[in-house]
Amino acid sequence: MGSGRPRCRPRRSGRMSTITVDTTLLRDAALGAVATVDDPEIPGVSIVDLGLLETVTATVDGRVAIGLIPTFSGCPALAMIAADVEAAVAALPEVEEVTVEWLRSPVWTIERVTEDARRTMATDLTLAVRVDSNPTPCPRCGSPTEEKSEFGSSRCRAVHRCGSCLEVIEVMRDR
Repeated sequence: MGSGRPRCRPRRSGRMSTITVDTTLLRDAALGAVATVDDPEIPGVSIVDLGLLETVTATVDGRVAIGLIPTFSGCPALAMIAADVEAAVAALPEVEEVTVEWLRSPVWTIERVTEDARRTMATDLTLAVRVDSNPTPCPRCGSPTEEKSEFGSSRCRAVHRCGSCLEVIEVMRDR
């Protein structure tokens, strides 16, 4: 999680703004901007759908603060995700300043992943999501899979193999 200090984008103009903005509209616009940011390790899946977004606050002077929670504290993509979020929100015309912070709580769990994200990961990426202690179903054929390695291509993934279609798949996990 790095230094734990928020990343901040300074005001564009360098002077005080006299225009006030509707904070609800700005918050909604910022939420929409964050929703356009995909996880760099899971292309096509928004960080919002992965459950990384925890808070969005906006002020009348155009300041937006984004609070994110990491899947794992040592995730190598944290800096990239924060930079992408900062750029997406900063592109909104009403925004004067963006702060992105990685929060220490709550702890991310696999239950935060939306059904849409689970479907996209299964159909487009052959990536399943482990939701309980039952065998994880294969995203190709639905049969139970067996864990072959608790270590996958990233810290939040394990490698499984389907007993029916013999597909090797990655399984997203939170343990």
